[in-house]
Amino acid sequence: MPTRQWPQQPRKKSGMGVAGVLGAVFGSLAALFVLIVIGAAMLKSSSHPDTTTPVALPSYEPSHSDEPFPSHEPTHDTSSQEPTQEQTQEPTQQPSQQPTEQPTQETVTPPKQVTLNTSLKNNTLYRAGSLPRVNCRAGNTNIFSHSQLKALILKTGRCMDKAWGPILQRQGIAFSPPNYAVAAGRGRGACGDYPSAGSMVPYYCPRNNTIYASTSAMSRGNGNARGYGQIISWHGGIISMMAHEYGHHVQNITGVMDSWWQGTVNSSSQSGKLALSRKLELQATCLGGMWMRSVASSYPVPSSLRSRLFWFYAQVGDYPGYPRDHGTPANNNRWFRQGWERDKTYQCNTWLAPSSTTS
Repeated sequence: MPTRQWPQQPRKKSGMGVAGVLGAVFGSLAALFVLIVIGAAMLKSSSHPDTTTPVALPSYEPSHSDEPFPSHEPTHDTSSQEPTQEQTQEPTQQPSQQPTEQPTQETVTPPKQVTLNTSLKNNTLYRAGSLPRVNCRAGNTNIFSHSQLKALILKTGRCMDKAWGPILQRQGIAFSPPNYAVAAGRGRGACGDYPSAGSMVPYYCPRNNTIYASTSAMSRGNGNARGYGQIISWHGGIISMMAHEYGHHVQNITGVMDSWWQGTVNSSSQSGKLALSRKLELQATCLGGMWMRSVASSYPVPSSLRSRLFWFYAQVGDYPGYPRDHGTPANNNRWFRQGWERDKTYQCNTWLAPSSTTS
């Protein structure tokens, strides 16, 4: 705030009387008070920078901006937990949660009913905020070893449960972890073969909430499709792709995937269907970026590997001659960085983003 210029007063050679002294004292105190108020206001504004506007993507505000996003959950150490079930081919159904012993009181207060928004643009997911920082150490995993890579996938999958479960449940979203079917070579899942012909990518099947993956295809490629391990040998590349698939699971349990499918069925053009597919895929990439950020300190992902990870996402996506259903490499890079740098679920709302960022 610029200093205000006050007019100069003529100086008196004689001393000031009592009234003059008191007036000067009170005037000085008043001026000091004004300066303190102005300084406090400026300090407050500088300590709370605007963090609601994405870097280069959607300019979106939650529909209930007067209600703050939840704070981070405490850090969970999952490094010592053992898996309760490993699935190698066909997954089994998750057991339903059994009720605990009923209370003996005569009246039981029913749980608060929550009305969820399952739409694409205003989904309850966007109120979940940031992911908690979880302890998920990768170790020296060799991605070309099926047993080592499979163990890392299952371990980090449990870390994803620890991160996503609490923030979704706080919004009243029923959470259950996905299943995994991890094969060394090829397999057949509920939504088709994995990997599909000429592809190395894993896939998420909403029919049975299962993530299917081939470790050899992801690391070494399949047919003419080069593997992730041929692009970046560090295991963080493959795990970030598994975080993308987990993002599809989040979309499924929050109703985003159902709304996307309904929009796809109702679309009258192939270009419209592809545009919806790109928004779905790029949102999953953004959610995957959020999770990789949540484990950066423990995984770990130092600045040098973070740069490689960003570069990696500029190498994957749609290429000329292939269906434009996942987004360009430039936009895959942009949305992964969006999730990493902005770290809020509403910052991953691709459905309100300009079409240039989801091409």
